[in-house]
Amino acid sequence: MQTESSFNRRDFLKTATLGATALAALAPASLRAADGAKPALKKAIMWGTIEAKGSVLEKMKAVKAAGFDAVEMMSHMNQTEVLKARDEVGLDIVSVCGEKHWDKPLSSPDAAVRAAGLEALKQTLRDAKAYGATSILLVPGTVGPGSSYDDCWSRSIAEIRKAIPLAEELGVKMSCENVWNGFIEKQDQAAAYLEAINSPWVGWHFDCGNIIRFGDPIVWIKTLGRRINRVHVKEYSLDRSMRAGDVWKGFNVALLEGANNWAGILKALKETGYTSALITEQGGSLSQLNAALDKILALGA
Repeated sequence: MQTESSFNRRDFLKTATLGATALAALAPASLRAADGAKPALKKAIMWGTIEAKGSVLEKMKAVKAAGFDAVEMMSHMNQTEVLKARDEVGLDIVSVCGEKHWDKPLSSPDAAVRAAGLEALKQTLRDAKAYGATSILLVPGTVGPGSSYDDCWSRSIAEIRKAIPLAEELGVKMSCENVWNGFIEKQDQAAAYLEAINSPWVGWHFDCGNIIRFGDPIVWIKTLGRRINRVHVKEYSLDRSMRAGDVWKGFNVALLEGANNWAGILKALKETGYTSALITEQGGSLSQLNAALDKILALGA
């Protein structure tokens, strides 16, 4: 199976999305919480998929103007610059994605690489604490040369356990993401992995689009339940991938035009008590992405 190291994660994310801009303050009443009720899920975007140009401050201003509530930052950025921009613009930072976990996987057969990956994981936790985020995105490892499925399982768990004391100290959870890495492609495997680690400081970062090839997002959500800390909103079309004869082409589809049953996904998330954010991980116009998230949220109203 092809792994992340053999392609650019963002190459397949530059897709067109649905039209019409909508500022957050002007969102339909059905998308805003009633007085006294819990707030609606926040609309967020993954930093690495933002196509707007400019400085951190300029990008955050563009994200805010498009109607988003929050961002998922990358780790290993200039903390001072990020914090200044966050405070000036007024965006929440709901998650931090590890910048090194593909190059320095916790599953590597090389102990020195695993050690570097662990240090990068700890820095991601520190970045999240600095930004006020309570969850980080972690790709726990990859299956490939020198790392079988069982190797990935045992090595990654051993390294993650070493970071648990820091996670607890900082109050930041590690959230493993389901990606195309040859590892954990079934919901029962994900549940067993978390049970093997057995820590409240390790949960799941569920990607709705990544799982379409392997299973039903709704079944995954029901299986993992409250262990889901964050959610990536991404689309995938089985039909497009089959017609093209290329599994990667399935990502070349706009939000609401793929295989995801968003009404069912939101219903399942609500039943688990999920209250954080929907984090879009698709490229394209910020205003169009925001409008698509509004439509998705409306399906769960």
